[in-house]
Amino acid sequence: ICMEDNVLQGVNVVAYSKDGKDYAMTCAWTTSVDYDSIMLLIGAQSDTGNHLKVGDKVGVSALNENQKDIASKLGENHSLSTNKLENIECYKESGAILIKDAKTNLYCEVTNVTHPKCSKDDHLIECKILRSKENTKVRFLSMPEMR
Repeated sequence: ICMEDNVLQGVNVVAYSKDGKDYAMTCAWTTSVDYDSIMLLIGAQSDTGNHLKVGDKVGVSALNENQKDIASKLGENHSLSTNKLENIECYKESGAILIKDAKTNLYCEVTNVTHPKCSKDDHLIECKILRSKENTKVRFLSMPEMR
């Protein structure tokens, strides 16, 4: 699976459904660690990060340049207080939620959850990429474009 730089500096959405609740957030700290693995650094305040466990299926969508509104909406509030995915076109696949028309969609399984030494409350999530899909018609949305 070739991810190029689309996940490294893009605006990424982490989303999944668990126990009847949808979780979604933007995640600036996403990086590839192998050809089929990525790491996510998610803050301790995140409902999305607090509910991820080993074995969970999760979607990671690198948004395209025309999806700034999605990034802004998912960066507001917490998943337990609102339905963050309301009015956002997405699809579910075995628990993972993927954003329609994203530059890159990764269907992943959580393989490890730890905490970084520098911030013991935050979550360092390792995911194995099971499948990926790239939209070659668009450019990815970068974090600097959100400022």
